[in-house]
Formats: sequence, structure tokens, C-alpha cells
Amino acid sequence: MKKAKIYIPAKSAMQSGRGKLKNWVLEFTTKDPSTNPLMGWETSSDTLEEVVLKFPTKKKAIEYAKKNNISYNIVEPNKKEFVIKSYADNFLK
Repeated sequence: MKKAKIYIPAKSAMQSGRGKLKNWVLEFTTKDPSTNPLMGWETSSDTLEEVVLKFPTKKKAIEYAKKNNISYNIVEPNKKEFVIKSYADNFLK
């Protein structure tokens, strides 16, 4: 049985907003990661590690995994709390 992880990717350091991070990603986990003795690179004979599927909702990603007999692990995104501050707060403390 194939194993996968379903999550929303974190934004990169070059992004200021979270607008393009609405898709859920189904990413397969590798079976046998190993290190190449000559170059020191990580190698694997499992080609599924290169497959990344994007879905508009978590529900659709779960349906796809169940339909294709993929065991999955869901990683929920961290909730961010926005504290609204006034510019004057910088000078009042």
C-alpha cells in the first residue's frame, strides 16, 4: 500500500502573502531512501516521491487517496492569530 502526506505547503521566504497557498498537496513518502556512495546524494528506486498532486480542498484529496487505496496522514496547518496594532503603539510603551 502506498503512503502519502496531505498538507497545505508553507509560504516561502520570498512571499509576503498567503494567496497562492490555498491548495492541499498530496505527496508520497519514499520507501527506501539511501545515500549514493560516490556523490553523497540521496537516491531512491521509488519514483512516486517525485509525484506531487494538488487539490482545491482537503476533502477532494482524501477522496482521491481512498479511491486509489493510498494510506494517508493529514497535517493540519497552524492557525495564525493576527494582532492588529496601531502605529502609535510603537511609541506608547
